[in-house]
Amino acid sequence: MKITIEGASEDFERKLLGLLAEHRDELIVSAGTEWTGERAVRYLTTLPAAARTFALEVIDSGGHAEADYLRNLLGSLRGATIALSRAMPRGVKAGWWPEGTPAPIQPVYDPDNPSWQRAIAYVLAEEHLPAFREAANSLRTVPWSVENRELHEARKRAEQVEREARGNWGDEDAPSALARPQGWGSDDDAPRALAPDDDGEGSDGEDR
Repeated sequence: MKITIEGASEDFERKLLGLLAEHRDELIVSAGTEWTGERAVRYLTTLPAAARTFALEVIDSGGHAEADYLRNLLGSLRGATIALSRAMPRGVKAGWWPEGTPAPIQPVYDPDNPSWQRAIAYVLAEEHLPAFREAANSLRTVPWSVENRELHEARKRAEQVEREARGNWGDEDAPSALARPQGWGSDDDAPRALAPDDDGEGSDGEDR
């Protein structure tokens, strides 16, 4: 029996691959390793910011970006290229694409200087370009990924906690934790917070 399924959702695909894995001893399973728009979106959205910018530059350059241009844009490319390479096994483990799916972006080295292993360009194969262009356009149409929304909400919660802790004080008139509390005289032994560089000793040299 041969079954071909097209247009399945990511959730359906993951469940189907899980079911097939349970019966792998009975079946010969061949999952498509081509890049689809859905897979490309997942690939791009799970990359760190610098690596995503790197990938989008390659896509926007028609599948070929000069390494010097990317270095001028991002500085060192080491972090971005490591993130790109780690994305592939992570996607296999998560069930986003099957093992054997080719890494979409590949380095190009100087053929006239093979001993100098520093990339002169980065390319995205022509057969993968339509899927990644679709993914890039999708991200720009819907800029807030799930991860970005969660981060945005976490920042908003942190800002709210900070505002509640400050009360009605503004940034300029909030009292210092090191200031003498109101109602205490200058000669009173008022409780106080220690500055970070305070050694914790009083004027008489004894620990308090």
